[in-house]
Amino acid sequence: MAATSTIYFKNNVGCVWEEPAGYLRLEYYSGPRVEAQFRALLTHLRQALQRHGWHRVLVNQQQMSPFTTAEESWMMNEWLPLAVQENGYRYGAVVVAHDVFARLAMTGIVMTSRKLGHTYRNFEHEKEAIDWLLTQ
Repeated sequence: MAATSTIYFKNNVGCVWEEPAGYLRLEYYSGPRVEAQFRALLTHLRQALQRHGWHRVLVNQQQMSPFTTAEESWMMNEWLPLAVQENGYRYGAVVVAHDVFARLAMTGIVMTSRKLGHTYRNFEHEKEAIDWLLTQ
């Protein structure tokens, strides 16, 4: 019997899945976000990285709306440094958003991540993203 994905955490912003191949999947939902729920989703992602000792995340942003200024600032200045330095986050395969402004918002986060020793790579299709992530 094949192993299946399991939900680690879910709220109105998105879902964190535990994948049997040894990585986490973060799926953002469409629509506006409540900042507290956004922070909760990403905090649970950090906790799942720590719990499993994993370092890879598939980030599906296809349905995501652009980050707010506050969300982007929190991610770059607080969440990402902690995820890398304390939780071992090293590789993020991003399936890019359909919304062009959501795509642009990732640019600053990618630049910040390079300073931390973290690698993001963008993909149009999930299969390509998974294939790359599994080689890391």
